[in-house]
Amino acid sequence: MAEKYLSRIIDKDVKEHLEFMGAILIEGPKWCGKTRTSEEFAKSSLKITNTNQIEYLTLMTENGSFGFLKGEPPMLIDEWQHVPGIWDAVRTTVDDRGKKGQFILTGSSVPPRGSTLHSGAGRIAKLTMRTMSLFESGESNGSVSLSGLFDPNYKVDGYSSLSLEDLAAVIARGGWPESLNDTKKNASRIVAQYLKAVINSDMSRIDGTEKDPETTRRIIESIARNVSTYASMETIRKEAVQEGGTLSINTLKNYLDAMQRLFLTESLPAWNPHLRSRTRLITSSKWHFTDPSIVLSALKASSDAILKDYRTFGLIFESMCVRDLRIYSQPLDGTVSHFRDNNDNEVDLIVELPGGEWGAVEVKLGGDDIEEGAANLVKFRKRIDTDKMRPPSFLMVLTAGQFAVKRPDGVLVVPIGCLRD
Repeated sequence: MAEKYLSRIIDKDVKEHLEFMGAILIEGPKWCGKTRTSEEFAKSSLKITNTNQIEYLTLMTENGSFGFLKGEPPMLIDEWQHVPGIWDAVRTTVDDRGKKGQFILTGSSVPPRGSTLHSGAGRIAKLTMRTMSLFESGESNGSVSLSGLFDPNYKVDGYSSLSLEDLAAVIARGGWPESLNDTKKNASRIVAQYLKAVINSDMSRIDGTEKDPETTRRIIESIARNVSTYASMETIRKEAVQEGGTLSINTLKNYLDAMQRLFLTESLPAWNPHLRSRTRLITSSKWHFTDPSIVLSALKASSDAILKDYRTFGLIFESMCVRDLRIYSQPLDGTVSHFRDNNDNEVDLIVELPGGEWGAVEVKLGGDDIEEGAANLVKFRKRIDTDKMRPPSFLMVLTAGQFAVKRPDGVLVVPIGCLRD
């Protein structure tokens, strides 16, 4: 008997896009659930593997045959990037049929540039899938809706039973579907195996360029030590270079590009608002992995270890909040970014919608840090030039605490264990 499917927030997007697009591509890190979700919608499937990719490549290049695309629609083509020509074949087939909802492609890496002839614009929609948010995995009770926060009449109220120990445990486990019902030991092994595959094979396979596993490992460790920070490229380079060895910035950029194309990393871009004063904004991105468990695995740390290191716990907690806000804002076509200027004024996260609505978020574990975060948000609100842009729809301190409330100053305090899309 097949294991019961756990609903994902992306499900609604998949259903809607199949109704108005010829095909969709669901891309994201390995083991995040892309195939399982696609199987809920697909009526036939084709799985591309290392052993059969040559067969399909030969059919297309030598025989010019797309016969393998004749499965009942929507047809799932899993890990299509192993045979990049499938992209153009799908695009052509969609044009020839003139119907919607024909194909669902999945990919855990971005193929080499120039490997496809067409962008797929108007035919193939791209959707990003991440590991499971706390609401999807069942840790968040969902009593506070992110979309609701953009409604001025929405009432914030909720209680989270998650303790700091609970949050440390789910950070270590990560949002990998296969880990949810497994033991703590096995969950850590799943992340370790994921990293091992990236380091020893995927990094070189992504563009056909050999990459040193030890250099890859050191770069990943450096990013883990600097997660949720503005560490410079030079800092990462210095920490990753081997004793007696060399690592140029250009080589580092090649490694980082491969990590991004494998959906191992997903940096947080800077936000560019209109301010009342002329202040230079910092455009550096913050370092993040696609799942917070990667940080602990890379550093060989445990949930118990981060509980004893408040600062490190706070940075990894922030990274988990980034992942969840990205997932919750996706149905709104929203983006998540950060703000910082050259006077070191900063706001951890900005959630912005296409129509110009936005909210500012400070991430704090709890205690006196909540007061500090709220004061910073109130100060930041006064700096926004509301003659040139909208005022914030909400100001929120996202915490590891228990109670969701609205403070007298208008700032919302919301536990991550209450939040949902």
